[in-house]
Amino acid sequence: MSRVHELPITAIQFYATAPYPCSYIPKQIARSQVATPTHSIGADVYSNLVNAGFRRSGSYTYRPYCDHCKACIATRIPVASFTPNRSQRRAWQKHAGLQTQVLSLAFTDEHYQLYQQYQSTRHHSSLMEHDNQEQYTQFLLQSRVNSRMVEFRDGPHDPHPGRLRMVSMIDVLEQGISSVYTFYDSTQVSSSYGTYSVLWQIDQVQQLGLPYLYLGYYIAQSPKMSYKIKFQPLEGLINDQWQRLLPHQRTDD
Repeated sequence: MSRVHELPITAIQFYATAPYPCSYIPKQIARSQVATPTHSIGADVYSNLVNAGFRRSGSYTYRPYCDHCKACIATRIPVASFTPNRSQRRAWQKHAGLQTQVLSLAFTDEHYQLYQQYQSTRHHSSLMEHDNQEQYTQFLLQSRVNSRMVEFRDGPHDPHPGRLRMVSMIDVLEQGISSVYTFYDSTQVSSSYGTYSVLWQIDQVQQLGLPYLYLGYYIAQSPKMSYKIKFQPLEGLINDQWQRLLPHQRTDD
């Protein structure tokens, strides 16, 4: 992990949080390294931080800084080399009729209701299941960088034209897009909305002529975070170097 003075940012300071229970691996204790002050982290600085393994949760910019664990691996897809597998091609075709709209960050009841439904079914018994409007806003709608929300709605030929099916939060970087969070209609059990969202974002990065889609942290031991390895080629930030991650490769040594 890079030391603070090695990071390519001069006006930013970093501190380590106190230990706290890990959200992804049972019985593990986690720590984070946080970048401050928030008002100094604009789009250019944030692009550098993402390339150094940081992520954003609201206005909070952080990366794992655990004492005895290296399970969290920052990941990115080099989109020029991406090749979808068979199931990903099926997901792309299945949901090709969804209509998208890219919007500025803003609260709507429709988005919040979909978020609540998603949390109650996909993350049942987690703390996020009970997020109120203020917590939802702090988590997804507060940003000092170039952030957008993308709506995915049923098309005019679907049984429910215009119905909101998915919302993806993204940050536009100098070198690509960072995928922040996606929530969707989880009552559609045969859907592949999450996969389609990643594929749509890959396509957007390609159209922008930029090299990378950043997917956040890959954690082999966590089903919620291990899906990213299915998007190949995938690169991980290991020992301060971006390198190829392969399925079944150990990254926690």
